[in-house]
Amino acid sequence: MCNTGYRIPILGIFVFLLVLMGGCQGLKGSRPLLPQKEYEKMIVGNLYADYVGTQNCLAACHEHDRLKEFFDASTMGAQLKKESGMPLVDCESCHGPGSVAISGLTRELVEKNARQGIKTACDYKTLIDLKNLPAPAQSLTCLKCHSANATFNLHNWNAGTHAISDVSCFDCHKVHQSPDLKVTPIKSGQLCFSCHQAAQVEFSLTSHHPLREGRVFCIDCHDPHGGISGSLLKEESVKESCVQCHPDKRGPFLYEHADVMDDCQNCHTAHGSVNTNLLNAREPFLCLQCHEGHAVNNRAGDRISPESARAFYTRCTDCHSTIHGSDVPSASGTGRFTQ
Repeated sequence: MCNTGYRIPILGIFVFLLVLMGGCQGLKGSRPLLPQKEYEKMIVGNLYADYVGTQNCLAACHEHDRLKEFFDASTMGAQLKKESGMPLVDCESCHGPGSVAISGLTRELVEKNARQGIKTACDYKTLIDLKNLPAPAQSLTCLKCHSANATFNLHNWNAGTHAISDVSCFDCHKVHQSPDLKVTPIKSGQLCFSCHQAAQVEFSLTSHHPLREGRVFCIDCHDPHGGISGSLLKEESVKESCVQCHPDKRGPFLYEHADVMDDCQNCHTAHGSVNTNLLNAREPFLCLQCHEGHAVNNRAGDRISPESARAFYTRCTDCHSTIHGSDVPSASGTGRFTQ
């Protein structure tokens, strides 16, 4: 008979596991999106305010002087100059009309506060609360300008994994903190690893693509703004992505290794592996998943049956060296990828 003293702890652990599993499933599930018009309303700004221009805003408020210095050094800040010939971008383009925010802040008051060492602050709460907007609305603030011909590679953003997972432009691009708002390739890895920790671990395995060494970068294969295929890949397929750096594996070959030519990930893992050459499994076990063993000769030259030969297998590619495909037939006249 079961001891009732153990029932409560066991039941508690079971309930805890169910809650934990439910939480994990919740993280995997997509969240409902509001209609586009609802997000547009969030970024309209104060309906009782008018646009007064960046210079009028900053003349009445010195609290944001340092942010203005950062912005002037940025790519968008350069557009404030009329001679740039680019579409005008200023503070109100993102923060909304600012007349209400500086209402009552006269030049005399600003100068008086300055003499007393006080920085005059505007009523920034009347502006758009960008930090607390939902991620789709934050991104829409940027997409007002960065869409269509202005930044043509963003046409896949709304259907991309990042947008659906509530990642906004603000998570990667710091508007007020960088002269160049683009993320440099060498910094893209650490930025991606802040969310993709599993990939970071894979790149630390013995066999890995040389991302840590600075020879390849995440954005070489992936487009964070939305790719045309799965996993935000820039190319149409995994193979097309791989052969950009491994053109000798592209083919077509007279003798093709069908599964290999179809998808590189049938044998290789993309980021890192405990096996050499990024293999999913060690040789010969990787090959034996699809191919039956065959007879081999031992050191004495005696023929060994396929069943017994498996003990002598080491690496299939010692003999089948052109495993990705070959234009040259084997000694038997068939395509066995031996030369």
